[in-house]
Amino acid sequence: MAFKPELEWAGEEVSQEQIQRVCNRYYWAGEYCKGKDVVEIACGTGIGSGYISFLSKSYIAGDVSENVLNKAREYYKNRIEFLVFDAHSLPFSDSSKDIIILFEAIYYLKDVNQFLSECKRVLRKDGKMLIATANKDLYDFHPSKFAVRYYGVLELKHLFESHGYKTQFLGDTPFSSVSLKQKLLRPVKKIVVKLNLLPKSNAGKRILKKIVFGNLVQMPNEIDENTAEKIDPINIPNNLRDTLYKVLFCVVSLQ
Repeated sequence: MAFKPELEWAGEEVSQEQIQRVCNRYYWAGEYCKGKDVVEIACGTGIGSGYISFLSKSYIAGDVSENVLNKAREYYKNRIEFLVFDAHSLPFSDSSKDIIILFEAIYYLKDVNQFLSECKRVLRKDGKMLIATANKDLYDFHPSKFAVRYYGVLELKHLFESHGYKTQFLGDTPFSSVSLKQKLLRPVKKIVVKLNLLPKSNAGKRILKKIVFGNLVQMPNEIDENTAEKIDPINIPNNLRDTLYKVLFCVVSLQ
């Protein structure tokens, strides 16, 4: 899997909503990871690694970028093992893990079928994949130019079921809860995205974030249970396109 070019770096200036979304996915995943053998793929700088490591029986995190992992290692020291590996070839023995986490990275995979084959090999019979991904079915969705393919509810359901998996979908960050400014700016964003007018530089993106979200804050090196409010995701149908939530969560299992 290629390096995630739009990685959520520790120390990056972000909106409070962005921190809340990061916390939401790790708080959700933590309930499945308690006492389990866990691997996180595309962990980035390890913002959620400490939280999941504390809850799990064992936790190993990896990414394809040595530079990214060095930032995680610099912060965590010897607390957590970070390995360089590719999502298409997992360095773990057969039936050795209970949980595989892949957050905001499935759309960067060059061969998602190979990834799923590897997950099936590494997971135990009652194991689960936990997926979080941007919801492509929003009318003002802004795709990354680096993405290979985005998946909505229906595409993910078809993909996982074609490999023999069962799926449960949940929605995170509903538009009903965002600020009035965000709601009013959605039509503007749609036009800007369609005309390819969104800023390309990091400085331009920060300015845009400030316009939409207000004052920015630093992404923490590590989240904990007190970093943000605990907001449970909402179950959503697995046979309909969703247009109500910014982020999709999916529990993928063989049983």
